[in-house]
Amino acid sequence: MLPAMSEASPQPSPSADSTEAQSLLSVLERNRRTFAWKTSGLDEQGLRATTAASAMTLGGLVKHVALVEADWLAVKLAGQEYGAPWDTVDFDADPDWEWRTGALDSPEDVYALWRAAVERSRELVAAVIRERGLDGPASFTWPDGRTPTVRAMLLDMVEEYARHTGHADILREAVDGRVGEGAPPDFTI
Repeated sequence: MLPAMSEASPQPSPSADSTEAQSLLSVLERNRRTFAWKTSGLDEQGLRATTAASAMTLGGLVKHVALVEADWLAVKLAGQEYGAPWDTVDFDADPDWEWRTGALDSPEDVYALWRAAVERSRELVAAVIRERGLDGPASFTWPDGRTPTVRAMLLDMVEEYARHTGHADILREAVDGRVGEGAPPDFTI
């Protein structure tokens, strides 16, 4: 296990000179990076640890966020297919599949799945922003007939990472004491 680490101050916010798209993507990347740091370097025991009354594990959380990347950004934003392994899962029969199997997968497999999902999302989001801009439509419509904008989808993704990074904070501190608001400057995904 990694030693406990903390950081004195969070990473800086995007530059005031950035475009809105660059700012949104910068915040999303900062959240992804912090999430990666909070969940990184753990062995199987660390990825399977639970705390309090929750059955949530860091392994399940990593795999869940990989699914969210596919569902929210590939499918709903860009209009692509889920891809492997999601397209072979019967979520009606096993609605918590990613949570359950993420706690059982090897650390190498669960981290590789998440990294691949993030790389795919980065490429798709860049293409969607070029094609549609932030005010353009996502590739799905809510049941009430509204279609969210690209901007709204990216903001929802930031919120998703922020919420789950909070879960990772609690779980990781229970595993090995790692605390801090953001990844150290030398941490890479």
